[in-house]
Amino acid sequence: MSDAIIYLDPTSHLNLQSQIRQKLVDAIASGSFPPGSRLPSSRKMATQLRVARNTVVLVYQQLTDEGLLVSRQRSGIYVSDTALDGKVRTEPKAPVDVPAEELDWPTRLKNIPSKTRKFEHPSNWQQYPYPFLDGQFEASLYPIAAWREATRLSLGVRDVNQWSTHNDDVDDRMLIEEIRTKVLPRRGIQAKPEEILITVGAQQAIYLLIQMLVDSSVPVAIEEPCSPDLRGMLAQRGTSLIHQFVDADGLIVDDSLDQAELVFVTPSHQVPTAVTMSMERREALLAKARQFDFLIVEDDFENETNYLGSQHPALRSIDNENRVIYVSSLSKVLAPGVSLGFMVASPELIEAARSLRQLMVRSPPLNNQRAAAYFLSLGHYDTYMLRLSQIFRERWIALRDALNYTLQQYSVTTHSQGGTTCWVRAPEGVEVGRLIVEAAQRGILLEPVSHFYAFSENAQNCFRMGVTSLSVDRIREGVEQLAELIRDMASGHLESLHDTKGRQVTGEELKKLFVDGTLLSKTVYEDPFSIEMQADGSMIGKAGYRDEDCDVGQWWVEGDKWFRRWDHWAYAETAGYFTVIDGNQVKMFNDKHQKIFTAVLYHGEPVDYKKSK
Repeated sequence: MSDAIIYLDPTSHLNLQSQIRQKLVDAIASGSFPPGSRLPSSRKMATQLRVARNTVVLVYQQLTDEGLLVSRQRSGIYVSDTALDGKVRTEPKAPVDVPAEELDWPTRLKNIPSKTRKFEHPSNWQQYPYPFLDGQFEASLYPIAAWREATRLSLGVRDVNQWSTHNDDVDDRMLIEEIRTKVLPRRGIQAKPEEILITVGAQQAIYLLIQMLVDSSVPVAIEEPCSPDLRGMLAQRGTSLIHQFVDADGLIVDDSLDQAELVFVTPSHQVPTAVTMSMERREALLAKARQFDFLIVEDDFENETNYLGSQHPALRSIDNENRVIYVSSLSKVLAPGVSLGFMVASPELIEAARSLRQLMVRSPPLNNQRAAAYFLSLGHYDTYMLRLSQIFRERWIALRDALNYTLQQYSVTTHSQGGTTCWVRAPEGVEVGRLIVEAAQRGILLEPVSHFYAFSENAQNCFRMGVTSLSVDRIREGVEQLAELIRDMASGHLESLHDTKGRQVTGEELKKLFVDGTLLSKTVYEDPFSIEMQADGSMIGKAGYRDEDCDVGQWWVEGDKWFRRWDHWAYAETAGYFTVIDGNQVKMFNDKHQKIFTAVLYHGEPVDYKKSK
């Protein structure tokens, strides 16, 4: 065996020393270097691998110190005779002429989880230029240095002695205190240590609550649409579900909830539409819960990240009767690797959940809990959440602006104040399933939404676009390519300059028509906007029901086209349009003769239709 050679992988993320150690251990375990065999000398191994001799010497020394190798004076390095002690040795099974009858597993499985419909994104999504996928994260978003520091501290001797000696179901007291004093106050929640339970992600918290609070006799209200995993967990309990629709203000609160004993909601940013539940709707839900004596599970999936309005407090923070059970996680970016969630509820419920959790995992890994505690105590969590908020705000607004700039005439997005997704309704003539397939062929990944609905007839011709998976500099280009695809697919259903109703006006007519005129229209997210054109060529733009967004710019006429350039809106780029007048309606067409937007033209005092909503 002295001539056996191991090979290094030049693409491996491990350093040379770690690679050599890993390859040697694998070779010993597989029998390539059996117990008692002599290894190549460090000089020969280094020559074979083309590495420095000291690198091999260090590996041999480490494995010798650990007992896997032994050094024999003037003879060399050998695999220890006891290297494979305790390993069960198996011989290959002899072939048989008649195979054994296979077990009938379907008849043995007594409780099969429902197979919930899910969207499976490509495993190589990072190789796509425009992956608009929510919940998939760029590696650059992970706080590597901060988490490494927290992990290093959690592995200190004193800390290891604390978390490694627990043999019961307690959580890390340090993490409980950090959540209680740093995380929950951000959501307006005050809690005692005995009101907090750590879970293996937020989903385990939901599962525990369903197991404790739900059986076939308990009517449960859920949002429609909602997480398919939630529906799947409830289906296992055989409960009667009340599918409650969602509008621009969140879960609709009406008489349908009167029969519920438990209501699941995602008020911060509804899953999956991303709408934020209004304060009026939150208060109405709590009043309904008091009146009809039901409990509420608040899944604070995304926390409150409102970029266009004020933050709303968590439902639990305004609940005076302890009816709201709060569920969340430290961060959905950290979740795939750390998987730490928590619930906040009455001590009686927390104690029951702890007992049930003990039957499953006792407690989430205490080393991870202590690392998370240091991550919080050192201030990394606060700075990290601030950084994420800034990044996602920039990306979300970039997506919102790009959709409004390129698809205003063709699509509508759900009115949302923030989050990391946009819910987009495709135009007439565009079938979403086909759109998603053809978009992927162009490197654009979109998410369908039918799997979020309990009933297919409720599913709209919509898709979701997320911003967690691509950088801000790729968003506009991706949306522009998507818009081109949508226009191509909907071409038979869209007006063009050649077949539109009305009359194309000349440049001279435009100058007279637009002076002191006001154009009224709506954005892709259905907010009103107006353009006031002054005689001196300046213009004023106002958007929103309270004119929350304003800009100024210039307008002019060249040939038979109307031109405009905003100081900030529409990327501050110059654009020119052919104009068609149909009554008091104005239609704008680009150079490809595609309709870009439609507006109503007024002179004098325009109708204030913002108040007519």
